Amino acid sequence: MTETHQFIFLGGLHRSGTSLLHEILREHPQISGISGTDAPEDEGQHLQTVYQPAIAFGGPGKFAFDPASHMDETHPLATAENAKALFEQWQPHFDLSRRYLIEKSPPTLVRTRFFQKLYPTSKFIVILRHPVAVSYATQKWAGTTIRELLDHSLLAYEKFLADMPKLKEVYVLRYEDFVQKPQQTLDAIYGFLQLDSIPIT
Repeated sequence: MTETHQFIFLGGLHRSGTSLLHEILREHPQISGISGTDAPEDEGQHLQTVYQPAIAFGGPGKFAFDPASHMDETHPLATAENAKALFEQWQPHFDLSRRYLIEKSPPTLVRTRFFQKLYPTSKFIVILRHPVAVSYATQKWAGTTIRELLDHSLLAYEKFLADMPKLKEVYVLRYEDFVQKPQQTLDAIYGFLQLDSIPIT
């Protein structure tokens, strides 16, 4: 990865608004996001072979229950060699004429410290949504009970909040605030990224 680029990692539980936010942010003239691939929701987790995607740990509504899904700077895969390999695999999907390269995958919620180790100048955007809404929206995929899905949401959020103090550059927003005040919320995100605001199209 060149010194002229910075990664933005966008994370949040499935059905929390990550895809919508990703679609909007990649419209910015200084942000390139993965698009037009055959991967589900154009998620970077499906376009690489360095680490395992969420499905390897149970998938939506389940992955955080597996302790192995949580990755930090001590993980055996957190090496300079893997940082190079991962960038090489993602590179064809980005417009490298743009400063920021945004990657969106829900399990990034529990892997922020891992990615910060790989790319120390990275910025993280995490979107949180009320666990009840997440649970009902995810049930058709997970096939588990609402109680289990609530437990999963809370566990994933707890893991992220425990990791958050170790992050250098992180912005946290709530899906509910984004829905009520989309432009205002985006303006705050652009401010965090030190970018000029653009209107939502």
